[in-house]
Amino acid sequence: MRHKTQGNDVGKILTRLTITNRADEITAARGYVPADQIRSVTLENVLVDTGATMLCLPAKVIAQLGLELLKEVDVGTATGIGKARIFQDAKISLLGREGTFECLELPGGQDPLLGVIPLEALGIELDLQNQQLVLLPISSTQTYLTIL
Repeated sequence: MRHKTQGNDVGKILTRLTITNRADEITAARGYVPADQIRSVTLENVLVDTGATMLCLPAKVIAQLGLELLKEVDVGTATGIGKARIFQDAKISLLGREGTFECLELPGGQDPLLGVIPLEALGIELDLQNQQLVLLPISSTQTYLTIL
């Protein structure tokens, strides 16, 4: 299945991404809070960035989702090595596929980025020439998932 994204610039893919606090979902499933208290956001024009390793979100979005801090790490950026915070339990929904990932907090007002680890885990490839995301097969006869 191919999905045309909202990209305008050649070689640039922008997409719509829904992010949910997975810990909230678990708490609601156990009956501790009502389902309408599950925190979730839908972001438009998220840059799909092969230069980024993971999901990267602004602090404002992380706070809105109520994600829990996992650890602080050193990261390489265009300006050198810096410190960043990693948060956990960010469940993303993209093109009908879902997965739960860690996310890196972006400094300042930077725009969200979707990196290669979530894309690979969800079986989604980039078609830069056509500026779209492509779902890899996941049927019983053909699948991108392997155990070798």
